[in-house]
Amino acid sequence: MPAQLIQVASVADIPEGEAKVVAVGDLHVALCKVNGEIFAIEDLCSHDDGPLGEGTLVGTTIECPRHGARFDVRTGEVSRMPAAFPVRTFPVKTEDGQVLIQMDQP
Repeated sequence: MPAQLIQVASVADIPEGEAKVVAVGDLHVALCKVNGEIFAIEDLCSHDDGPLGEGTLVGTTIECPRHGARFDVRTGEVSRMPAAFPVRTFPVKTEDGQVLIQMDQP
């Protein structure tokens, strides 16, 4: 099935250098604004399911508040253990001041 663009937030609702968590169905996604660009990453640390959106965002790296695992918000790749596996990211599009993320259909 084709991917679907879903409107999840307003660009103005996401502070620069911070993450905002939104729900897309049963999935929680952390929207991270870095230098005016928005990235979407699953709000679930691959180490122990910690809430990444509650972590600290420094540049393009977000740190899980539980054990300090770090991930690149652009790619989902691990940049510091204890996590060993990347987290999912989602393509983002901004249109008319709105944030849309691309979700694959089940």
